[in-house]
Amino acid sequence: MKRSLKHIFIIILFFVSFGCSNTEEETNTLNKTDTPKNLYELAMIELNNESYENALILFEDVNFKFPLSNEAVQSQIMIAFIEYIKMNYTESIFKFSRIINKYPSHKDIDYVYYMRALCYFEQIENEHLDGKNNIKALDNFNQVINRFPNSKYAQDSEQKIILVNENIAAKHMDIAFFYLKQKKYIASMNRYKKVVEKYSKSKFTPEALHRLVEIYYTLGMKEDAEKTAAVISYNYPDSKWYKYSYDLLVQKNKNQTDKKSLIEKLSSLIKMDDEEKE
Repeated sequence: MKRSLKHIFIIILFFVSFGCSNTEEETNTLNKTDTPKNLYELAMIELNNESYENALILFEDVNFKFPLSNEAVQSQIMIAFIEYIKMNYTESIFKFSRIINKYPSHKDIDYVYYMRALCYFEQIENEHLDGKNNIKALDNFNQVINRFPNSKYAQDSEQKIILVNENIAAKHMDIAFFYLKQKKYIASMNRYKKVVEKYSKSKFTPEALHRLVEIYYTLGMKEDAEKTAAVISYNYPDSKWYKYSYDLLVQKNKNQTDKKSLIEKLSSLIKMDDEEKE
């Protein structure tokens, strides 16, 4: 999933308060007196000018010369950020993780957690590939929300979680359909159930329910098929998957000539489930 230019600008803007304008006088002063503040400000100038290698050298210089300064910790964060910009995600994750371990109470630690989550998120290509980055991204965005519920990054983390869950659900759907075509019904059913139970808010839920209806009928589990169709009828009455399930029920119940009675039967199944829950 590709980052937007706006998104990168917002991230850089967060740290602009540490920088200042690049003037000849300032550079001359820096040559005479190296201070963590001066070095950090010059590094930020290079970063804002997209001179990433020069910025990296200066941030590393701050960290080496003034390891106990606040600017040194901030420089470590920016070094990890530059690795992120360069799409060196493994190195960036390593550096952000080291900062989390060394400075768990740092004032910008929520940002560090968020950036580590983004590193995993941006390595997600599509549902057909290895799902490791899906799980890692989900876990890290959840950490942002759980650890820092009032953070400025919590809302965006929630949005990213929705996207990741959609991607995970898509992966399960793809595998389930593969099993279905191979007539491995139990394996397929388990995948569709996982979509319904764990990713119920995803756009794939109506289709997953319909596929379960198909599998149940194929396996002779008529009652389970009708109950599942009733769930689609109740929750997704305008979905095409409800129509497909309805047509399937009519076809399988040829002796049931009154279609209205079929709808009534589905409705009664929903009511029975509600009463059992009570």
